[in-house]
Amino acid sequence: MNRRQFLSAGAVSLPAPVLAATDALKNQVKITGFETDVLRFPPGRPFADAIHDFGKEGGGVVLRLRTDAGVTGWAYSSFGMIGGGPRVLESILQNEVKPALMGKDPSFPKRLRSDLWKALEYAGVQGITQFAIAAVDIAVWDILGKAAGLPVYKMLGAYADRMPIYSMCGWYYENDGDLAQFKQSVGSAIEEGFEAVKIKVGRSSLDDDVNRISAAQAIAGKGRRVMVDANQKFNLNEAIRRGRVYQQMGCFWFEEPLVPQDHAGYAELAHELDIRIATGENEYTKYAYVDLISRRGADVVQPDDRRSGGVTEWMEIGAIADGFGLELASHGGGPTNLHMLLAMPNAIYMETGSLKGDSSSVEKLRPSGSAVLAPEMPGIGSELRPDYIRKFKV
Repeated sequence: MNRRQFLSAGAVSLPAPVLAATDALKNQVKITGFETDVLRFPPGRPFADAIHDFGKEGGGVVLRLRTDAGVTGWAYSSFGMIGGGPRVLESILQNEVKPALMGKDPSFPKRLRSDLWKALEYAGVQGITQFAIAAVDIAVWDILGKAAGLPVYKMLGAYADRMPIYSMCGWYYENDGDLAQFKQSVGSAIEEGFEAVKIKVGRSSLDDDVNRISAAQAIAGKGRRVMVDANQKFNLNEAIRRGRVYQQMGCFWFEEPLVPQDHAGYAELAHELDIRIATGENEYTKYAYVDLISRRGADVVQPDDRRSGGVTEWMEIGAIADGFGLELASHGGGPTNLHMLLAMPNAIYMETGSLKGDSSSVEKLRPSGSAVLAPEMPGIGSELRPDYIRKFKV
């Protein structure tokens, strides 16, 4: 039985456009359209971590790659702060990336990444330039998944059919000296069914950290995990001092205590403490991870799909970490992260907030207890709802 007989026999039911696109990919396909939208969100409820203030401005950039096979690949790059960031990213995409990408075959994601690296390296391939490369890579994999009629995690080599999740819920809030808002946020996550929660520490004194951790643990109860995240706040000595207290209190991991470039400091910290050291959300590409991991500076690596380079680079980072026996958790959540995590044997968590509200994506996450189930739609789940784009498009 050949592939077409297999499909027509009902083993896999695919719509006609997908079948046509699958046939087209047997031949050379070209990227024929390149579209971007800038989104801007109105000010919301202020919240903060140890060094950042959020809620006043935010936005993102939507990317659509159209092909002559009739398949469109989507990507979305978000900005929790820095009001001008989306416009800068759009400019890089339209003026630098688009000319290097048009007419290329999306069936060669690693070659496209190499082409974009060469086209952009003079301006640097870290920072927001890497956001642009990552967006293209995600959109390309979305094309490949849709054309094949498969969720991308199956194309990457599926390992799991569900992924444990935790709630990033314990922020700092204005006028919250009694921790009432903090406690309500953690309590809502537990009521929603999360078995693990993460809270922010480091903005104030160690005593304040202890109060926050104690409150979160009391609400979570026995058998649930509490992680702490310091968002680069400490120097090495302070990270060791506070880390010893966090580990005595039974926190599951101590996240990003130092600035990301201090790999030697992370190595010393990991040597001094027994608590898991988690970091990586502000690392760019596998090359930074190779240095961090080879120094034994992390126990849990946390790639961000914008900074780490998209699907292609993410998978290589996951393999490097797995080769060193390290665990992996995503920075951020959503369907795109989920696909990659499900193809990594060493993935332990996907970060998210609450799953109660409306998703910006066409594909919804499907919670099951303290996990989310594998996606079912073809592609990588990066397509945004049309009404969401209309509402926030600049």
